[in-house]
Amino acid sequence: MSQQARIGVAGLAVMGSNLARNLARRGHPVALYNRTVARTEELVAEHGQEGEFRPARTPEEFVAALERPRRIIVMVKAGEPTDAVIDQFASLLEPGDVIIDGGNAHFADTRRRDAALRERGLQFVGMGISGGEEGALHGPSLMPGGPAGAYESLAPMLRDIAAVVDGVPCVTHIGPDGAGHFVKMVHNGIEYADMQLIAEAYDLLRHAAGLDPGEIAEVFGTWNGGRLSSYLVEITAEVLAHTDAATGRPFVDVVLDQAEQKGTGRWTVQLALDLGVPVSGIAEAVFARSLSGHAGLRRAARDLPGPRGGTPAGAGLADEVEQALYASKIVAYAQGFDQIRAGSDEYGWGVDLGAVASIWRGGCIIRAGFLDRIRAAYDADPQLSTLLTAPHFADALGGAQQAWRRVVATAVERGIPVPGFAAALSYYDGLRAGRLPASLVQAQRDYFGAHTYRRVDRDGVFHTRWGQDRTEHRQD
Repeated sequence: MSQQARIGVAGLAVMGSNLARNLARRGHPVALYNRTVARTEELVAEHGQEGEFRPARTPEEFVAALERPRRIIVMVKAGEPTDAVIDQFASLLEPGDVIIDGGNAHFADTRRRDAALRERGLQFVGMGISGGEEGALHGPSLMPGGPAGAYESLAPMLRDIAAVVDGVPCVTHIGPDGAGHFVKMVHNGIEYADMQLIAEAYDLLRHAAGLDPGEIAEVFGTWNGGRLSSYLVEITAEVLAHTDAATGRPFVDVVLDQAEQKGTGRWTVQLALDLGVPVSGIAEAVFARSLSGHAGLRRAARDLPGPRGGTPAGAGLADEVEQALYASKIVAYAQGFDQIRAGSDEYGWGVDLGAVASIWRGGCIIRAGFLDRIRAAYDADPQLSTLLTAPHFADALGGAQQAWRRVVATAVERGIPVPGFAAALSYYDGLRAGRLPASLVQAQRDYFGAHTYRRVDRDGVFHTRWGQDRTEHRQD
């Protein structure tokens, strides 16, 4: 046994425990600390044979068990609990030591903590971890932000425990201070959109094509063998094929149709508004979850009139839904990457979008085959304005046009809500439009609020005196 642990994990709930086990399995001695000592003892008793663990009963004992520079991964609930644990350890550490926050922290909190700890000579790493409890144990996607030097000291261990795709570990230094948690936040926002689009595809196949859950499971299984290959499509097929043991009904029919959320999707939309980035697909996914949870509102509206049901569209609709799903996913990912670029520009992070796509290919919840295409697109043109114009994606969107529009029209005609599909298509049409009705909106703003406008035929800022003689005056 080595004298001291190479790294420590504080907070031994499922994610923290599995991350500690992952590190130990790969030959890294790990110090363990949990506020409840029994949890530490339980982990060692159940999994002590997997590697070298150094259990500690107190923060002081935990810090003393670590080699220098000390490295501590904090895995506790985001917010005040994280601040409390960081403060507890910071007073025991020395300049050059590293604290890593592996929770789902808001990136602004990460920036604040980074600045405060830097003043004390400590290095702070805000690290997004995706993949859930299985990923933490077997190989997550890791998104560390913070000082480059701190990342270099952690990199060998992080590469050992990360998921690997094509021989490349799914970890990279995202950028300074809050960059890692910002990218993880957007990852989760894309995840919301992806899940909503998949749910809408299921709803269409069920209520427009007339397929039962078992048949839809087969459709998703087939899709997972093609360009829609992804973790989320794979597990969707498994969920839809599952039968409830208690009732014999399809499992999806016994689950209450109210989707919950923990907040990262909402943060993504809030920050997109602050940055002025349109992420309509992600926003509609967040609002769809919110609507699903308003049980009283939904009950009150249940008898509102709608279209009469038509005859089933048949299994042939599945091919068109596949095209609409792929096109809409492209839009959702494009919006997410646009937001990462905007955040990187705003805060001076220098995020490599191709590298982000690369580390999302394995371990994380949104891992998908087409992330290779996204990585290649940004590698070919790091300044790419939008993924939608990259050759592969432009061709895919062009090929999906008629099917995509027919799917949305079919949903509207039958009263099937498809906010994700419709928002993606509207965003696409908005981008490609030669002229938008925003000209009328700006004219209205000038009329009631003297907010001014610009003209298409000459430079300058103008205001029309609407309530007077309606003459135009240059304002700049």
